Amino acid sequence: MKSSLLKTQHDMTMELSSAAQHILSQISNKATKLGDLRNIAKNIGKHHQLALELWSTGAYFARQLAILLMDKKLLSQEIIDDLDEDIQQHIPEERNQLIDWLMANQLAKDKKTVALMESWVDSPSPLQRRLFWYHQSRLRWVGQTPPANSEHLLSLIEKRIASEKPEVQWAMNFTAGQIGVFQEEFRSRCIAIGEQTGLYKDEVVAKNCTPNYLPKFIAIQVAKLKK
Repeated sequence: MKSSLLKTQHDMTMELSSAAQHILSQISNKATKLGDLRNIAKNIGKHHQLALELWSTGAYFARQLAILLMDKKLLSQEIIDDLDEDIQQHIPEERNQLIDWLMANQLAKDKKTVALMESWVDSPSPLQRRLFWYHQSRLRWVGQTPPANSEHLLSLIEKRIASEKPEVQWAMNFTAGQIGVFQEEFRSRCIAIGEQTGLYKDEVVAKNCTPNYLPKFIAIQVAKLKK
């Protein structure tokens, strides 16, 4: 059952305001860029009702813009569960982009929603488990002192990563990478995780992009820090 703040998609689509319709006409082109969405959001400011209208359309760009317009103070666990359910209807690439975009632009900016993310390690939702791990990785690469839970996280990664969903595996692997880069005492253990799982070992990456395979990722990033 959708919460009262998220009407059913059918009902809300039938009630789109002229403002929502005008915005949709601007972002329906496949050439729409994230910078375009940010500029539109900057001009509008916070507008939760308009965000819900755009979200209800189910369109990828509209939902990205909707995330930028949402009021983070209104994002309860119930609302996030509804958003999660909707996001799972997208193709994998869009699904991961939307949930990560939600974290970066909303959930990571409020103590209440940060606390929610930190409770999602055993969530039944793979997207919420992904955010638990992605949040943990971000706590490390933003330059602050690593939290004291690295050893515990590595134990969980060693036990669970092989059987996790691909979208969660990536975030767990990324967390192990950040621990290995910034905490030398765990570096060999993180490299061993990559060697044992073999995740991303055969991945082909574009020039100047860092591979996700942990032994390579850690070596490249540590070398950058030493420059």
